[in-house]
Amino acid sequence: MPTDRNSLRRELRERFPRNHGQLLPALHYLHHEFGHLPDWAMEVVGWHLGIPSSEVYGAATSYTELRIEKPGATIVRVCTALSCAAAGSLQVLDAIGSEFDVCADSTTSENGSVTLEQVPCGFLCAMAPAIEVNGQWHGRLDTESALEIVRDAVSG
Repeated sequence: MPTDRNSLRRELRERFPRNHGQLLPALHYLHHEFGHLPDWAMEVVGWHLGIPSSEVYGAATSYTELRIEKPGATIVRVCTALSCAAAGSLQVLDAIGSEFDVCADSTTSENGSVTLEQVPCGFLCAMAPAIEVNGQWHGRLDTESALEIVRDAVSG
């Protein structure tokens, strides 16, 4: 994993040709390496590809699978599509947010233990409501069973 600007520049030169069409592949590479898109790394990508920082940031914030802020140790994504919402996912979302002190204006708890995100559709309608915890989906949950899954993930 690149640890500074110079090592990232070397990696980008080796992996990505210097053209505009490489922006999304380079951002996905960064996201894979860091778990989010650090500001300094997006600046280096813009420099490498000859793209203004504003355009790099605009692309990074346009895709829900790309995260700008460093996530908490446990990443919880709650499907809020129609099927899941009708089956109680909004109550699950509220309960997880309340239990782990995730404020409405942030997605990560103050102590950094949980990042809570909404997913417009997890494509698990038959398993509604569904949540994803650290990359693994769980379905047919009620509020208590969802909280138990998240508690287990946070504790270890």
